[in-house]
Amino acid sequence: MRRIAYPLIILAGMLIASCEPEVAQWRGPGRDGKYPARNLLKEWPEGGPRKIWSFDGIGSGMGSPVVARNRIYVTGIPDTLAGTGRLTVLDLQGNLLWRKDYGADFTALFAGARSTPLVVGRLVYLESGNGKIYCLNANTGEEVWSADFFEDFQADSVQFGFSESLLADGDRLFCTPGGKTNNMVALDRFTGKKIWASEGYGEQATYSSPVIFNHYGRKIIVNLTASSILGIDAENGSLLWRIHQFQDNKIHANTPVYDEGKVLIASASRKDSSGLVMLELSSDGTDAKILWRNKSVINLSGGAIVKDSSVYMSAYIQPRWYCIDKKTGEIRHTSTELGGGVILYADGMFYIYTERNGEIALVDASPEYFRVKGKITLPLSPAEHWAHPVISHGMLLVRNGNSLMAFDITDN
Repeated sequence: MRRIAYPLIILAGMLIASCEPEVAQWRGPGRDGKYPARNLLKEWPEGGPRKIWSFDGIGSGMGSPVVARNRIYVTGIPDTLAGTGRLTVLDLQGNLLWRKDYGADFTALFAGARSTPLVVGRLVYLESGNGKIYCLNANTGEEVWSADFFEDFQADSVQFGFSESLLADGDRLFCTPGGKTNNMVALDRFTGKKIWASEGYGEQATYSSPVIFNHYGRKIIVNLTASSILGIDAENGSLLWRIHQFQDNKIHANTPVYDEGKVLIASASRKDSSGLVMLELSSDGTDAKILWRNKSVINLSGGAIVKDSSVYMSAYIQPRWYCIDKKTGEIRHTSTELGGGVILYADGMFYIYTERNGEIALVDASPEYFRVKGKITLPLSPAEHWAHPVISHGMLLVRNGNSLMAFDITDN
């Protein structure tokens, strides 16, 4: 582990932590794809909402932007031959504030920065596809500390590069190197010092991001490794429970969703996988059982929205969107109007970003219907549109290859 001694930065960070610093993270405040924005359009004009600005040159990548303190943070690899990862910081008008080259990133398969930055107060955290964590000053990009999955936690490499988006809670930062001894690790987020390590089953890390929730007074972290769903006590790292989740090439890329004492997990494969599963936790959180499993519903990385009595999500690759009964796992209805992809939710509406053809759609959906209320078609670059959009300050922020675009979705 490499640390840079900045006592004043660390002290300031600790003081900020006591005041509940602003957090900007993967898939919104709850890491569940739901955004608190209000007064948004319920129908888009022909051609879609107005594009406010576009910034070219963020580099290749699949990570989302995040917005904190009126700044937009996004990672990319500007030159995939050189392979250096870069953090780009913009203001809300799309103007460049500064850039920071943080180190080598993953270029072997589907070259590009993977994870979404995590901003907590005046610190920003990055995880590279090469298995390195960076803590940077969120105002300047100056490095505070770094850690290496291989040197510090004896991790094994993963085929498509480490892809989780880091998780913070209070003064702790959580990551998932995988393996037997340091399967999940809690670090002091100001210094990088290890607080606890959770033992695993020797499985590789996969591509999902952890989620933390308070379950009847116990804070629990849920994440996946190659063949397992794991429930971990956030206080001490003890393994509470394990559920087998199969995917034939060990790609689990969806973040678990916690809802009313239950946890939803979605997996997909071209050949075979465990599909969609809903777990029910015991009242003390020390056990989990399978409430239902639906192997016919497969979703690789687009996420799912749990709203009221239903789950909304797409099929993998296929143009099919599902509304699923949350209690039983039965399919209520499907729509083939849009290609499969990413789903978000805000102000009563769903936002969809299709994986293959780069369409963005506004959708009104319920257990009875699925109605498209407007579309934007982006240039077909890259071939896969895997980056999850973000809703902030009345804007829909969309990554399209090397570019970041902002659309005005407010109902003025």
